[in-house]
Amino acid sequence: MGDSSKSASSSPASYIHMVQHLIEKCLIFHMTKEECMEALSKHANINPIITSTVWNELEKENKEFFEPYMKSKAKDDGMSQEETTQIIQKMISESDSTEDAEDD
Repeated sequence: MGDSSKSASSSPASYIHMVQHLIEKCLIFHMTKEECMEALSKHANINPIITSTVWNELEKENKEFFEPYMKSKAKDDGMSQEETTQIIQKMISESDSTEDAEDD
């Protein structure tokens, strides 16, 4: 296997962070949870159960994003890529500022 297997064994937290990052990429492309699980399994060799678990945790922690995202997926008109990108960037910047505060 490649470098991803080494990083997975060296730090579970960094592996989960990588899966989270890949899920965020899936969200930019307006994928459903199932589409994301399939894509990460096929292209990044990530177990769908891992993707599902991380996705579920993201949903719990970011209800303000996922509720409108899932409603838009149900209607199938979707949020624009710009709207999705802005929301994800906001999530990332809030996450980064929280991590920075914890590091201080």
